Amino acid sequence: MKKSLITSVVFGALLAGNAMAADMPVKAPMLMKAPPPSFSWTGCYIGGGGGYGMWNQETFEETDPGLVAAAPTQTGGGRGWFGTAQVGCDYQLSTPIFGSTIVIGAQGDWDWGRLKGSPNISDENIGVDETNNWTWGAGGRIGYVIAPQVLGYFSGGYTQAHFGQVNFVSDDTGLSTGVALLAHTYHGWYLGSGYEYGFTFLPGLFWKTEYRYSEFSAADLSHIVLATNVTDGVASNSKKFIQTIRSELVWRFNWAH
Repeated sequence: MKKSLITSVVFGALLAGNAMAADMPVKAPMLMKAPPPSFSWTGCYIGGGGGYGMWNQETFEETDPGLVAAAPTQTGGGRGWFGTAQVGCDYQLSTPIFGSTIVIGAQGDWDWGRLKGSPNISDENIGVDETNNWTWGAGGRIGYVIAPQVLGYFSGGYTQAHFGQVNFVSDDTGLSTGVALLAHTYHGWYLGSGYEYGFTFLPGLFWKTEYRYSEFSAADLSHIVLATNVTDGVASNSKKFIQTIRSELVWRFNWAH
């Protein structure tokens, strides 16, 4: 009798508990916030900005024809500001060793400005000035993702630099001699190092800064008599070097997957 009573009490308590549980309000399921889009360096971009540059040269006079050195090597150079525009594409690799921290890419850029200075050519004539008008380069880069939106990189490639005509004046009178070094485009290579940072307030916008060193093959340039367009018997061997520091804003088209 007692056993049946205890069983009835326990069974009744279980039924009451289930009824109360059924009457309790049910909380709505928690909605998880969607994760932010993963940042990616893969994509193509355009950019524009400017910087400061300096060119230097090593030059010596030669016989023309023959191109036999006729004077010691002199050094000269110029300085100035320039504008730049760039296009390129990058690809962020996924590797077993480095994960997704390596970025490779290809780029091309065009600089324009007036990097102006003295060629310092030893002769009875002196040059008024020499100006680097434009430079372009095309090459590649390899970078390391320091943080999701910070890339450090090295770059390198082929480059050309155009220098304008140098008009000589007399060392004694300061008057034009009618002799000039004609404008010339030099061919060479460049190496660079820099960083790129992606802004969080405007996805797709980046800030890029790079130091670049360029070295060009030496060229033998005749001193031309402008009235007759023939050499005056003298030539200059000129080897150019350019260093620049540049910053630009970059717009990357597909900044995230």
